[in-house]
Amino acid sequence: MILVGAFIFSLGINYFAVPNKLGEGGFTGIALLAHYLFGLSPGLVIFALNIPLYFIGYKVFGKQTLIYTIIGTNAVSFFLWLTEGWGDPLPGDLLLASLYTGVLVGVGLGLIFRTGGTTGGVDILARLAQKYLDWSIGRTFMIFDFVVITLSAFHIGREKAMYTLVAVFVGARVVDFVVEGLNAAKGVTIISNSAVAISERITREMNRGVTLLKGKGGYTGTEKEVLFVVLSRPELPRLKQLVHSVDPYAFVTVHDVRDVLGEGFTYEKESSEKA
Repeated sequence: MILVGAFIFSLGINYFAVPNKLGEGGFTGIALLAHYLFGLSPGLVIFALNIPLYFIGYKVFGKQTLIYTIIGTNAVSFFLWLTEGWGDPLPGDLLLASLYTGVLVGVGLGLIFRTGGTTGGVDILARLAQKYLDWSIGRTFMIFDFVVITLSAFHIGREKAMYTLVAVFVGARVVDFVVEGLNAAKGVTIISNSAVAISERITREMNRGVTLLKGKGGYTGTEKEVLFVVLSRPELPRLKQLVHSVDPYAFVTVHDVRDVLGEGFTYEKESSEKA
């Protein structure tokens, strides 16, 4: 899966980004800038930039992380070299080029991350910053990408730099979807004076488990039961109708659940009973 992801990532770069002279964030952005300025192979530049980080990664994160990093980085470097020159420019349609760059890069990175691999580069730097500077990983990525894209703008121009930001944003959203989207769901918190009745109907009519939590009103001091249930997105309208039919005055909050593991999502009830 890491190899497949690296190939798709490389297609996004060489088929859409390079022919249209778009930039990119991270080490890939540095490699593209070196390619535009000096004609260097992006794959070889990425490989060279990551060599010092291999040793740092081994001392900080251990052997297994280093192995996945080497596999991911070398695969990306190889496929970037293999797919050089595959694409053609899309004159007058940079938006389409940036969107396809973002989608393919996002799918490729998502497959690599979903398998437990990494592409080295800023990923290692971000983890080092988190460990020693107490920075969030997202903050490091944002700062590094901003600096690289700003530097690229002096060569590729302001317009293409802005399209590069579109590609980076789309790629980030696609990565989230590939890594987490397949198991995404909705978490619902229900505060009602008819909590037991609602719980029974959810269990009976929707075949979903419900957790009863003890709650207490901050203003009134009244103790009451709070319901928490996780369900798929298509089931949400039905749940709202059910709650409203039992208690029209129930207080309901809905929030995103990034990843769900357990009965009804990653395995069926029958299999768990057999186990």
